[in-house]
Amino acid sequence: MTGRQGFRVELAPTLEQRARLGRHAGLSRVVENFCLEKVKAAFAQREAEKTYGVPESNLTSVPWSAPALERLWRLEHRDRYPWFTKEGLSSRVPKEACRVRAAGFKNFFDSRFGKRKGRKAGFPGWRKRKHGSRFRYDADRARPLAARVIALPGVGRVRALEDMSWLTDRIADGRARVVGSTIREQAGRWWLSFQLEVDRSDVNEKHAVSSGAPACGIDVGVKTFATIVDDDGTVTEIHASKPLKAMLRKLRKAGKAVSRKKLGSSNRAKAVKRLARVHLEVAGQRADFLHRTTTMLARSKRAIAVETLNVAGMVKNRRLSGSVSSSANSPTRRSGTARA
Repeated sequence: MTGRQGFRVELAPTLEQRARLGRHAGLSRVVENFCLEKVKAAFAQREAEKTYGVPESNLTSVPWSAPALERLWRLEHRDRYPWFTKEGLSSRVPKEACRVRAAGFKNFFDSRFGKRKGRKAGFPGWRKRKHGSRFRYDADRARPLAARVIALPGVGRVRALEDMSWLTDRIADGRARVVGSTIREQAGRWWLSFQLEVDRSDVNEKHAVSSGAPACGIDVGVKTFATIVDDDGTVTEIHASKPLKAMLRKLRKAGKAVSRKKLGSSNRAKAVKRLARVHLEVAGQRADFLHRTTTMLARSKRAIAVETLNVAGMVKNRRLSGSVSSSANSPTRRSGTARA
């Protein structure tokens, strides 16, 4: 039985490859903004035509879909962005950027008309450099060639810092295939996340929980991260590590260093990078604690019941926000490498 799974590894690109990765991230940003520009222009034209009394059937169509946005990009990129062809960048990146924009528009309308659960999705905005560097490849365009080598279109063969034997073995015997990949830069480090369709029958069988394992209920708190009560009455308390509190002095020092530097100076840019590395370390500790806790519960409990918390509301409370965020009850944007 196959299912979807993510598998993330850190890359070790050369200086030249880092520059190529940065160009592809810039290309993705340009294409996403191009798509948004075209949609807004068509929508404005459509509204203007309505004031002229143009019938609904004759109004300018808005290119909401990925195929429509891709057609516009293919028609105009040679004149507007000649550097795309000259620099030999991968043609798969614009394709995925159009899909990302189309998905954003769909999420907005689904949310607006009640077809999408969760927090209301806003209309997509302009992507800027400060929003981070990331881009996508479709299908298996990016794929592992060996346990520590990955082929990236437009970049070349890039070394991975982590062993990927678990993945390469499954791809070789047909138990897994890559259906997409995302590359992202965080604090000067590059990460690649594979989206996989993989047969995990052997893994699931190995870690299957016996029918005699206890069921439990979990009460999540602030002072105590979680109180686990088994159906036989056994009570276990899990105390969260306090990565944010433990590194508060280091974070404060790095933050003050940024504020003291002149805007636009090279020293400020260096200080910002140092601060980003500290935040990345805190996020890594927080994610590691969450993964260890959830793995322990999934492999030892037959059934788990957890209360529903309004974390977003709790974070708004100035007396609780620090403790809630530090105890890792709030979601983190960084996730660890998928492991068997």
